[in-house]
Amino acid sequence: MTESKPSVLVTGGAKRIGKAIAETFGRQGWHVVIHYNRSGDAARKVAEDLPSAETIGCDLSDGDAGVAMVEEFAVKLGDWAVLVNCASIFDPDDVTALDPVTNKRAMQINARTPTRMAQAYLAKAKASGGRRVIQVTDQKLSNPNPDFFSYTMSKHALDATIAMLSMGAANEDDRVYGLAPGAILASHDQTSEEAEISHRLNLLQRRTRSQEIADAAYFLGQGHLASGQTIYCDSGQHLLRQSRDVIYLAREGKEA
Repeated sequence: MTESKPSVLVTGGAKRIGKAIAETFGRQGWHVVIHYNRSGDAARKVAEDLPSAETIGCDLSDGDAGVAMVEEFAVKLGDWAVLVNCASIFDPDDVTALDPVTNKRAMQINARTPTRMAQAYLAKAKASGGRRVIQVTDQKLSNPNPDFFSYTMSKHALDATIAMLSMGAANEDDRVYGLAPGAILASHDQTSEEAEISHRLNLLQRRTRSQEIADAAYFLGQGHLASGQTIYCDSGQHLLRQSRDVIYLAREGKEA
């Protein structure tokens, strides 16, 4: 089934942005491996609706399990062209008092495991036209605020690996990229009404759609840009200076 088409593995591909990315690659004729943790039914539903897809369950809080998953598919897939590390957790903690449990999970799932998976992929996967790693980060890299402290720390850590992997772990034909979304889908404890307000707190005053992120991921998957680059896809949110996460700015009735 996968011999004549390139393959992509998308972590967190059962829901939200990951689902949009998986569906976009699938509609373009790729074989899609949809990773999930607890969303097996949702992952299988996505796979059923694509021409060529399969699912794999893995808890990314276990870094060894993430590496083993990559090594399994490096053997199984004949042309594994793209790895998209999209899965992450978004739990709140306070800038004045880092919560050790929240921090450990965020750093593991959002930074350490995707970095180890990228290393294993670049070491062992086979692809006919070069391999692409896409690390999904966040516009908070350029527009930080004190909320979701450990989450933001973990995304900064993941971002720091992109240039280093490009320089030291990738072959000449490989590419390692960052993809930094802004506020797109309701998250944490937001209602849909709150999301409608908060997600327009950007320069264009519009909601960035999941499909825009997916289209950007597909573009990066072609390897057109030099390795080590990051694309921001956030309607200009990263160009602002927001004192709090937009969840709270919206609740406080503030614009920035």
